[in-house]
Amino acid sequence: MTAADQTSPPEFSHPISASRLSFKPSTYRLVANAGERAALARRFELISLDRFEATVTLKREPGDAIRFDGQIEADLIQACIFTTDPVPARITDVFTLIYRADVDEATADQMALDNPEDEIIEPLIGDSIDIGEAVAQQLSVAMDPYPRSVGAQSSILSAEADVIEDDEAGAPMARRNPFDALAVLKKQS
Repeated sequence: MTAADQTSPPEFSHPISASRLSFKPSTYRLVANAGERAALARRFELISLDRFEATVTLKREPGDAIRFDGQIEADLIQACIFTTDPVPARITDVFTLIYRADVDEATADQMALDNPEDEIIEPLIGDSIDIGEAVAQQLSVAMDPYPRSVGAQSSILSAEADVIEDDEAGAPMARRNPFDALAVLKKQS
């Protein structure tokens, strides 16, 4: 992320004042408009983000923590990592974050590394939680990091089958190089 990215406002910002939250849950429904979806698509290098919705429930917990239960739903199109062909995806994800004022970013990161199965702890900085930015970040985590089109998947499987077969002289290959499949694909193009 560049310095300019850190100072520009988030594309889907929806700050909620933490001081107004109580032990009774507060629920928020967010639906990204066309401009917000286009900006998020640029940020996450998507071909398009056709729908992005979230439901967030916030409530104060003992110890001055704030529990954030979220659900996101999105329809998007990513580019295939091999062919750049469009790869449509429908994402539904449920997640929980715990915001605490007594932790900083470095401590929260260390806690996640030490206990990856625990709920994610986020630092509460100031008096607000940007629930829009939180659900946008979760979208980026929930997306397929290596989207592949159906055609690319078939080509890879075909190339792997070619590599597994005997070499040109008919002798069985002693070992498989993981890059042999890519070399076969390169020859086919």
